[in-house]
Amino acid sequence: MVTENSHATAGQYADSVRLALPAESWDIARVQRRAWSEVGDPASRALLSSIDLEGMATAWHHAITRPPEARCRVLVAVADGRVVGLATTLASQDPDADEPQDGAIDELIVDPAAREQGHGSRLVNACVDTLRADGFSRARHWLRSDDDVLRKFLTDAGWAPDGAHREIGSDDETIRIKQVRLHTAIA
Repeated sequence: MVTENSHATAGQYADSVRLALPAESWDIARVQRRAWSEVGDPASRALLSSIDLEGMATAWHHAITRPPEARCRVLVAVADGRVVGLATTLASQDPDADEPQDGAIDELIVDPAAREQGHGSRLVNACVDTLRADGFSRARHWLRSDDDVLRKFLTDAGWAPDGAHREIGSDDETIRIKQVRLHTAIA
C-alpha cells in the first residue's frame, strides 16, 4: 500500500530536477492529473475517469521502486520543496528504434501553475543528461499532434520532427490520440 506523504522533501530541493523518491508518488500523480485536466478533451477526461488518484500514485510508486529495467527513470522538478513537474526516460520502444542508440522521454509534464518558470527546460536538460549517461546518442519524444506549445518549446530547444506519426488509444477505439515524434542528437 502506498501512503500519502506530501511533505517528504519540503525545502530540500528548490528549483532543481532529480530522481523521484517513492514518497513523492502522490505528488507526481496530482501533477499529472492537473495537467491532464487542463487539456480537457474527451480522451483526457476518459483517462482521468478510468483511474483514481490512489491508482495513479500506486502506479508511480511502482515505476520509481520497481522499474521494468535499469534505464527506466522517473525524474521530478521541484521548487520550494514541492513537485512541480515530472518526466520519465527509457530506451525507445518504437519498432524502428536502434536499440543501443535511441532513448526516449516518455512523460514530460509541468504543473500548469508552475509553467513559464524554467522547470520544463530543467526537466528536458536532465532527461538528456540521464539518457546520455545511460549510453544513448539520440532522444525521441512523442507528443500530441495538436500540442503546439510543447512542439514549439522542444523545437526551440533543438528538437525536430522526424516524420513519424501514430494514433494511440483504447482497445475499444473510443479514445484516440494522434501523435507526432520529435528527436534530437544527444551524443
